Amino acid sequence: MTDRSEQESAQDIQEWTVTADYAKERIDKYIAESMDGVSRSQVQLWIADGHVTVNGAKVKSNYKLSEGDNITVIVPEPAAVEIVPENIPLQVVYEDASVIVVNKQRGLVVHPAPGHTSGTLVNALMYHCKDLSGINGELRPGIVHRIDKDTSGLLMAAKNDKAHASLAAQLKEHSVNRRYIALVHGHVQHDQGTVDAPIGRDTNDRKMFTVTDRNSKEAVTHFTVLERLGDYTLLELKLETGRTHQIRVHMKFIGHPLVGDPMYGRNKGIKMNGQALHAQTLGFVHPDTGEQMEFTAPLPQDMEDVLASLRSR
Repeated sequence: MTDRSEQESAQDIQEWTVTADYAKERIDKYIAESMDGVSRSQVQLWIADGHVTVNGAKVKSNYKLSEGDNITVIVPEPAAVEIVPENIPLQVVYEDASVIVVNKQRGLVVHPAPGHTSGTLVNALMYHCKDLSGINGELRPGIVHRIDKDTSGLLMAAKNDKAHASLAAQLKEHSVNRRYIALVHGHVQHDQGTVDAPIGRDTNDRKMFTVTDRNSKEAVTHFTVLERLGDYTLLELKLETGRTHQIRVHMKFIGHPLVGDPMYGRNKGIKMNGQALHAQTLGFVHPDTGEQMEFTAPLPQDMEDVLASLRSR
């Protein structure tokens, strides 16, 4: 695990102190797996250009780490990227001059990343809306929060910076009502419960997350049993915090991983193209009117089909 501190200045500076878990690992691999949306080849270019130091000295991409090494990456300003509007079908649930709420289909990535600038929800929004907030930069215009590629359901985006700031503040204050429907493995015994367990990167695979006390953030998920279906349970989950993969990690932690989850699930039983997780309810205060708004989206057909099959057994 790493002890990580980040600071935002004129340049983005990323720093880590290497622990024994990662001694003898190549530095390019370590950095690529520690930063979201950054490829190993990109890290190698940064190293070659002198943007990476270990204990204050420049190194090569094949440098093997030692316990206690202090790594610093000064992330260069990104080259201009053109995000092209694309006519990708959108299911718009609500739209006005400031906010748009969409029901995202499973399989659609929310925003572009370096080297992958097409086929995302952002490309679709740019085609549909023309104007989006610029607070999150050129790769994430309008995006206030995310749901995973293979999670379906409701997501809000901001059309201007005022709306973006308001919605982001509500998320930070945990006042946005986000409720999910999930089908999980096993028979959940308690009708209601709360998982209060901090989440951080997995020491064995830094692309994954896990419940840990080291270098982690508070994460709270509330659940209610909706239906028990043999060896499966249908849950409603309410997010109090919004950590990456939070529901997926918490359900695995309590022994009830999501059906179809390719990363945290089980390779047996029901087969689905992605995890059986749907963002069904989204509620927030409108940034212009102050009105409390709430939206719901029906389950996708593949989840309905699986539930119908389980109920017929």
